[in-house]
Amino acid sequence: MSQSSTGPDRPRVAVVFGSPSDTQTMSKAGATLERFGVPYEQVSLSAHRAPRTLAEYVGQLRARDISVVIAGAGLAAALPGAVAALTTLPVIGVPISGGALDGMDSMLAIAQMPPGVPVATVGLNNSTNAAILAIQILALSDPDLSLKLAAFKDDFEQAAADALSAAADAGAGARP
Repeated sequence: MSQSSTGPDRPRVAVVFGSPSDTQTMSKAGATLERFGVPYEQVSLSAHRAPRTLAEYVGQLRARDISVVIAGAGLAAALPGAVAALTTLPVIGVPISGGALDGMDSMLAIAQMPPGVPVATVGLNNSTNAAILAIQILALSDPDLSLKLAAFKDDFEQAAADALSAAADAGAGARP
């Protein structure tokens, strides 16, 4: 198990992925959490190669005040479901592309969990959205984080409006 934590505060989110080769994809979740000042830990831990270690790690999350788990996996993508089966914390699955089906297998494996073992699933390789969803969950009970999230959404909308306006201005001089 490879683990790292960020910041002096106790982590609130666990970012878990099955292989060190998933680090680049999953690092976008960490960057997003950092942008919002949300402390997190990042762990590479395989559901297939280290199931007992995974169970021990997940079993300690709540006691360490982790509130949300972001779990990324490719191919058979067992990790998000295994984590969800071992905890009552919200789990957000990030399907990672690769293999013969280029991620469709991981997308379906994470999205099609049996009743009682939910995993929220974001788009292929989209750990940024997984982090935003984790932040939205945390913001339900954190007014300061809720304000940061509202400002982020406002900035996001303003950037889209600015891009539309710039495109309209650029097209104003064009003639058919």
